[in-house]
Amino acid sequence: MMDQPENYDVVFFNCVSHAIKAEKVLKATGLTFKIIPVPRHISSDCGVCLRFPREQKGAVEAALQGQVEVREIRPLC
Repeated sequence: MMDQPENYDVVFFNCVSHAIKAEKVLKATGLTFKIIPVPRHISSDCGVCLRFPREQKGAVEAALQGQVEVREIRPLC
């Protein structure tokens, strides 16, 4: 089932403006993603992160590379 946390990865940013820029970049690609609050079990300097289906990791990394400063990409759970 796709809605299980283990099926998603998340991208963390150092600030909200980077997350917003990443959202704009990814919207242009047509990839599936969602801006979500950083999960409580994960700490971050920024209060939001970007969740996407794990099978799109390579495409998300490629789209953001050179466009947005990414802090970390890791599994959601």
